[in-house]
Amino acid sequence: MTDKLFEAALGVSPPWQVTGADFDLAAKTLTIRVDFIAGSRFALAGVEGQHPVHDTVAKRYRHLNFFQHECFLEVRVPRVKLPDGSVRQVDPPWAGKLSGFTLLFEALVLLLCQQMTFAAAARLVGVSRHRVAALCERYVELALAQTDLSAVRELAIDETSRARGHDYITLAADATERRVIAVAEGRGADSIAQLTTELQSRHCPAEQITSVSIDMSPAFIRGCAEHLPNARVTFDKFHVIGHANAAVDRMRRIEQRSDKSLKGMRWSLLKNRASLKPEAAADLDALIARMATVRTARAWVYKEQLRQILARKQINVARDMLKHWCTCVMRSKVEPMKEVAAMVRRHLEGIVAWAQTRQTNGFLEALNGLFQSAKRRARGFTRFTTIRTVIFL
Repeated sequence: MTDKLFEAALGVSPPWQVTGADFDLAAKTLTIRVDFIAGSRFALAGVEGQHPVHDTVAKRYRHLNFFQHECFLEVRVPRVKLPDGSVRQVDPPWAGKLSGFTLLFEALVLLLCQQMTFAAAARLVGVSRHRVAALCERYVELALAQTDLSAVRELAIDETSRARGHDYITLAADATERRVIAVAEGRGADSIAQLTTELQSRHCPAEQITSVSIDMSPAFIRGCAEHLPNARVTFDKFHVIGHANAAVDRMRRIEQRSDKSLKGMRWSLLKNRASLKPEAAADLDALIARMATVRTARAWVYKEQLRQILARKQINVARDMLKHWCTCVMRSKVEPMKEVAAMVRRHLEGIVAWAQTRQTNGFLEALNGLFQSAKRRARGFTRFTTIRTVIFL
């Protein structure tokens, strides 16, 4: 009766059968013995027919816990003799991709590792951190090998830090499906080359990429020009607005040395006015009313004008308005905003492309945030392969 109960719980069916179980209370382990019915023949993937058993090998698999006790399967695994005379081992249906684990146990580890560090998952399941990391790397590589990227046409590329200092990795995501599809070390033009090589290996030649969104990094611009010859570059609208916000804040910091009323205004100036509380909105309106004398107010107005221009969908209108905006800003005395105007002039066509492509790196920034959170929980990662695995998980 007990054997039949374990067979039902494990999903064991003929020609496999449970032949016994041992429970060690002191070691807190349950060991279930699994064998096959004598005279059984087995199929083998890629080879037609059912084949006789040549001999057996003893295998031990870690399975899901039995309540709070560790559970193991001890299996007599058959090796079959093929028509060509060769002998090959049969993989039981519950065997995982990493030696010594069942599929269900590996599925549990993968679910845990999506939510916590490898070390924390290893403590919960009672195996070493290195085996947990190896299991995750194995599944990530298997998943990537089966991924067909032949339909990818639009990319989003961004960098994120992998350690303290100037140590970065570069991520490429499918802008349509919004998922990471390649990871490379560094954040230079050679990183773009690494990404295109990885994409090529998964049926996505560089020539088929028609659009790419990046920030205004000179290295990324050069890398895209060299390695993505058919891709139209779009500079993410939110990076442009981010530069304008930084200019507003720099202007406020300069002016607040002599105008104490600007202290405490930082978030009122940087947030969307519609999301401000009534008191903060009133303070902002009072500041804007002093636009003729306060350069911070003029910087805020220029920033809002830029936001409105980038909301346009007519590419020629957006281009003309941006040129006019740059001229007005360059004639003003708002020095930090002049730097933004100069940047817009240098990258005008890529910024204007936003009016048509509407490509953004916002979702990729969110994914970078998840990776940074995982990195902090793990107190950093030392190997690039580990970083790559965590990102794809």
